[in-house]
Amino acid sequence: MEVKVLGTGCAKCHKLYAEAEQAIAHAHVPVTLTKVEKLDEIMEYGVMMTPALVVDGEVKASGRIPKAAEIVSWIMTALAKE
Repeated sequence: MEVKVLGTGCAKCHKLYAEAEQAIAHAHVPVTLTKVEKLDEIMEYGVMMTPALVVDGEVKASGRIPKAAEIVSWIMTALAKE
């Protein structure tokens, strides 16, 4: 499973990355967390506002910072689909 934080490096992007790290720690499942900062790569996801969160290729949030609990639910839902 892969979780990506899309953002150019702003404070909100760093906050979302921290929330994602916390969510992964609470989920206790193997997850690869990466940060995508290149604008052309961000645009490939069709995201118009950052920060954005992608779980297994699906954009789950854009332009806001979801809480860790919400991110955990997305991770668990994605795992159930595998």
